[in-house]
Amino acid sequence: MSYYLEDAATEFQVQGLELDGTCATWEGALRFNGSVWKFHRFRGDKWEQVHKPDLRGYLRNAYRVLLTRARQGMVIFVPPGSSSDPTRKAAFYDSTFDYLRDLGIPAL
Repeated sequence: MSYYLEDAATEFQVQGLELDGTCATWEGALRFNGSVWKFHRFRGDKWEQVHKPDLRGYLRNAYRVLLTRARQGMVIFVPPGSSSDPTRKAAFYDSTFDYLRDLGIPAL
């Protein structure tokens, strides 16, 4: 197993691959709000909520692809957010981080 970031890739580039170890960044597009998942896309300079079921399915599938590539180990990086950047508010990430931790995924 490598101890270095060797390649960065999108869900399209890793589809169908089995990788020894991966690191996936969980961005603000898919957010857990404490009870349900919320779907967003970034347009211009802000996040917009996604309402169309087919676009929600596409976003859900993109995360599924990224989260199912690792054979030996995976790190999920959830950014801490930033009070100085309205497009990266901590509220976009904190409940998702808590949800993943509550599932039993250890925080590093």
